[in-house]
Amino acid sequence: MLSRARTAPALIAAVMLFCGTAAAQASDTWSPQGFTLSNGLQAVVLPDHRAPVVTHMLWYRVGSADEAPGKSGIAHFLEHLMFKATATRKAGEFSRTIARNGGQDNAGTSYDFTNYHFRIAKDRLPEMMQMEADRMVNLQLTEDEVATERNVVQEERRQRVGGAPSATLDEMIWEKLYPGHPYAVPVIGYETEIAALSREDALGWYRQWYGPENAILVVAGDITAAELEPLAKAIYGSIPPRGDLRTRSWPDVAPLAASATVTLSDARVRQPEWWRSWLGVSLGHPDSAALQVGMEILGGRRTGRLYRQLVEGGKAVGAGGWNYELAATGPVGINVQPAPGVSVEQVQTAAMAIVDKLIADGPTPEELARAKRMLAASSIFRRDSQVETASWYGIRLTAGMSLDTINALDARIAGVTAADVQSVLSRYLGGAHHVDGLLLPVAQ
Repeated sequence: MLSRARTAPALIAAVMLFCGTAAAQASDTWSPQGFTLSNGLQAVVLPDHRAPVVTHMLWYRVGSADEAPGKSGIAHFLEHLMFKATATRKAGEFSRTIARNGGQDNAGTSYDFTNYHFRIAKDRLPEMMQMEADRMVNLQLTEDEVATERNVVQEERRQRVGGAPSATLDEMIWEKLYPGHPYAVPVIGYETEIAALSREDALGWYRQWYGPENAILVVAGDITAAELEPLAKAIYGSIPPRGDLRTRSWPDVAPLAASATVTLSDARVRQPEWWRSWLGVSLGHPDSAALQVGMEILGGRRTGRLYRQLVEGGKAVGAGGWNYELAATGPVGINVQPAPGVSVEQVQTAAMAIVDKLIADGPTPEELARAKRMLAASSIFRRDSQVETASWYGIRLTAGMSLDTINALDARIAGVTAADVQSVLSRYLGGAHHVDGLLLPVAQ
């Protein structure tokens, strides 16, 4: 699985769907716990005792933003290759064993992290952890396996990017938004550079970044820290730290020197679309809570001002906003699809008038209360999914946030004031340089 930030709200929302009821996981009983092994591996337990099932996620503090120039895609490529053979297991045996025991497994790569996860019955957890520990240190790759998987990744890029004009425009926007920063390079890599990745590149990446001291274990489900800690010590704690792993070193995200527009016209496009992206905040930034609330008021689902005034007003068929936080500065932005007969220029003007009015007047008390309720509800309902909960914690842990800080985020949201919203929207959206993206049919 490839994880890539998307600037369209519908795509951001695709990873934020919740279902079911959270009655059994009320906020006053929520008690994540953590511990650290002597080899440096950090572990967090997220309790969910409704069924005898656990979701085990192993995160590495390395992603595509750590790649060297000319080697784009190597983080994602190794993610694929981690399912190949070890000294004691054949290629594909990891996934087959999990499936045979009634579980599911997957993996993901983003700018800031790579993770590997499986969901399994609690009594099968020790055996699965043994397999995960095995591939942390004993991966073996053949030239044939590397060549085959390289073809798979190349086809994945052709489908995800070459087959989707919106994804192509997305890459163009990020290149303009992050000049000189690793975030400008797509997570999946550039086609020509993927084609040149070798077995030596993959094993070099593995040796440079994969070790217990660079890993975070997140387990959600029917288990406690008291149960997991001796198991983790016996299985992962026996792995000595590599001692020579690379450390992350990125340049700062520079403020945009000027605004820019990128345009893509494609015969496959039927509906014009306009995106405007600004530089926002990083995970855990002091302005994060207020910006989340502000973007919920502006572009959140069907209750946001953009949707209510543009879509319900007949000027657009879709409108929204997003705040995508990363370990370094993430993007924040809005997105509108004009209705038939309405030009892109007209919806641009109308959308920015909505933004400017919110900045000038601030939110109403009703809007502020509703936005905070929506975010609080999302936090609670997230716990209905072990995978969503473990992912949410893992992303923040790999960005360097402590467990205590993460657990305090709900309280920070609850404490946001109207003045806070006005202030952050003014600083991040009001008059700041931006990148516009236009996705148009060929005729336009």
